Amino acid sequence: MARRWKNELTQADVTPQAAYMNRRQVMAGLAGLGLAGMARPADAAVLKPTNYEAITQYNNFYEFGTGKDDPAKNAHRLTTAPWTIRIDGMVERPGDYALEDILSKMTIEERIYRLRCVEGWSMVVPWNGFELKDLLDLAGVKADAKYVAMETLLRPEEMRGQRYPIIQWPYVEGLRLDEAMHPLTIMANGIYGKPIPNQNGAPLRLVVPWKYGFKSIKSVVRISLVDQEPPTSWNRALPNEYKFYSNVNPEVDHPRWSQATERPIGGGLLTKRQPTLMFNGYEKEVGALYEGMDLRKYF
Repeated sequence: MARRWKNELTQADVTPQAAYMNRRQVMAGLAGLGLAGMARPADAAVLKPTNYEAITQYNNFYEFGTGKDDPAKNAHRLTTAPWTIRIDGMVERPGDYALEDILSKMTIEERIYRLRCVEGWSMVVPWNGFELKDLLDLAGVKADAKYVAMETLLRPEEMRGQRYPIIQWPYVEGLRLDEAMHPLTIMANGIYGKPIPNQNGAPLRLVVPWKYGFKSIKSVVRISLVDQEPPTSWNRALPNEYKFYSNVNPEVDHPRWSQATERPIGGGLLTKRQPTLMFNGYEKEVGALYEGMDLRKYF
């Protein structure tokens, strides 16, 4: 199937699958050695990838617990089929859409994207999915809609982390409508040519490559078209640290982390940090969305 969007990244740029699943183990090792902010010689010691079973023990999905191995231990309890997504609000055809019906109508393709975490690490990931615009077109967006709000599944009997007030449940996120309709914005149901594991956001998650990773909400069950800026979970929890847009910007630091540089995952524990690119390297594609905006104010 022909690609609808092309970029300069190739399979050679993709973060190795083992390193992708092991990213939290890498960050934990950096913190333990006090090396998170240090560049080291190229011949310094590096981590050796572990087996698939071990590396999938580290993830960050608070719905299954706050420990890095909690999601992999607990996410098997999540039932992902059947799966329904409610699309409502300012749409022509509101309703409950079965995932299998959605997928049958979408153009599924591989997108190789950079991923930048607000914690200061980065990777390159091959996703399989479809443009969010196509799903919104299916529902029919009304002219007065300005934002897209999204919501994660709330099922504490299966998602044990939701039994505790870590944040306000369910997890919610949002985009401005033009961000949601941009061709780079996708809904992913696959990764590395395989279905997304439960702990990584199965069966369907958002991917917005020019924003920090926490904007890419997991296990989506509701999409609402609204005319007011919707609440987002991390802004609600820590309003001084997280704002609505959350665009990757090396000139605007997080209160606890510099955003000027990042550590690529996959090259070993002591990989040298590299400069972070504006909009995570997608400035040419998305910079016009924010023309005239004060990006230090709207971060």
